[in-house]
Amino acid sequence: MNRLWVRLSLAFALVVLIVMSVIGISVRVSSQLGLGQEPVPPEVEAFFRDHARDGSPLANVTAVLVAVGVVAIGAGAWMSRTLTAPLGELEKAAQAIGKRDLSQRVTVQGSAEIQAVSIGFNEMVEQLDQGEQLRRNLLADVAHELRNPLHVLRGNLQAILDEVFPMNPEEIARLLDQTRHLTRMVDDLHELAQAEAKQLPLDRRAVDAASLVKEAGAVFNSMAAEKQISLRVELLGAMPTVQADAARLRQAVHNLLSNALRHTPEGGQVLVTVHQEGERLQIAVSDSGAGIDPAQLPRVFDRFYRTDSGRSRDKGGTGLGLAITKAIIEAHEGQVTAESQGKGQGSRFVISLPLD
Repeated sequence: MNRLWVRLSLAFALVVLIVMSVIGISVRVSSQLGLGQEPVPPEVEAFFRDHARDGSPLANVTAVLVAVGVVAIGAGAWMSRTLTAPLGELEKAAQAIGKRDLSQRVTVQGSAEIQAVSIGFNEMVEQLDQGEQLRRNLLADVAHELRNPLHVLRGNLQAILDEVFPMNPEEIARLLDQTRHLTRMVDDLHELAQAEAKQLPLDRRAVDAASLVKEAGAVFNSMAAEKQISLRVELLGAMPTVQADAARLRQAVHNLLSNALRHTPEGGQVLVTVHQEGERLQIAVSDSGAGIDPAQLPRVFDRFYRTDSGRSRDKGGTGLGLAITKAIIEAHEGQVTAESQGKGQGSRFVISLPLD
């Protein structure tokens, strides 16, 4: 009784019986009272009169019930097939997806409601497929990035055991640098995971963004001087406070400054500006470095993404700084964007935060 075709068959049978009963009653009443010339078609009236005179009432009722049953079952089965075919396809596709076959898609057909379900199902599978691809790429990237320092550690330790390298402070310092790199990468991945899960802890308070950016610039002055890079911080107009986690915001600015200095050649320039634009505070870090191909700008905030060999890990980065910056700023309901006119024309990163 729980099958759709059984329910539809019973519904059709009931409807047909009700209709036939109404027609029969109408024929009898009109015949007895003589109402109207032809209240029902003559052939219908003749059908009921003949069956009322000929044969037993039981046989007539049985024949009618059998005919109604056959028609109802046929109509119910046809209607059930029409309604449930798209649902059956959805069921098969869902079972395939449960077995991690994300190539499944369903045909958009049936009623408007079922079509809407099919479209939503296909969109869900598409998002799952993209998420799975991102997960695989992330695992491959993490494995690749962790492999290099691990190989260095293993090779150097094996060389020390084989007495190829002496056990001196210089060699120990090199090994310590590799462990620091691994520790920083693991910490960065942990922060990204927290941010994506909306669990990044934030201690929001009124922050003087101007002072924070000036302090950040002072921290990188020695690095800029070592590379003979001109590092300037400019405050454009009065600076309002912004509700933010000062430590996290400082970390985001440090990441942008470190990225700019790392990819700016000797004698280049790095400019940091802070200004209010409407109801938002903007912090921009511009450099005269290698620049970025405009086609690659949408991906510069991806984890471990390399735009070219000039932005590889051999310059000291983990490949996660820009991704962490984006996560921190978005946790503050802000945005961070990248701009560049192309290779060799420098780049500009802009943090935009909502004011109180």
